[in-house]
Amino acid sequence: MGLVLEIIPKQLGELLGDPDAEKSKRVMDAMLKMEKIIVADLKKAYDGE
Repeated sequence: MGLVLEIIPKQLGELLGDPDAEKSKRVMDAMLKMEKIIVADLKKAYDGE
């Protein structure tokens, strides 16, 4: 028997749910490349950095 625990950062919903489709797309693209979610990197993608 195994246990899987997923922790979803609150900021993820905020960044992906932004009404600006370009910002949320950048966040999604960045997240899909990650093995581990790094909120700071998602924020950089959101800001276009």
